[in-house]
Amino acid sequence: MDSVTKSVEVDSTVNITATVEPPEADQAVTFSTSDTSSATVTAAGVVTGVAAGAATITVASKSKPTVKAEVAVTVTENEE
Repeated sequence: MDSVTKSVEVDSTVNITATVEPPEADQAVTFSTSDTSSATVTAAGVVTGVAAGAATITVASKSKPTVKAEVAVTVTENEE
């Protein structure tokens, strides 16, 4: 998986890319967020900042849900 920390502005998006090891294993994963009021995440791993704060995005193997990783996401106010 890519970086374990990400930053995103409110109303912006950032992608989380996950790779399951070994390469011959089922590559299907699920994404979930710890706080939908700060950040949402799609089934494809696209995180959208909702409001300033923080959320943990959990990426889990569909075939073995106990195999997972977490990405800490910080959502900041848009500087414009």
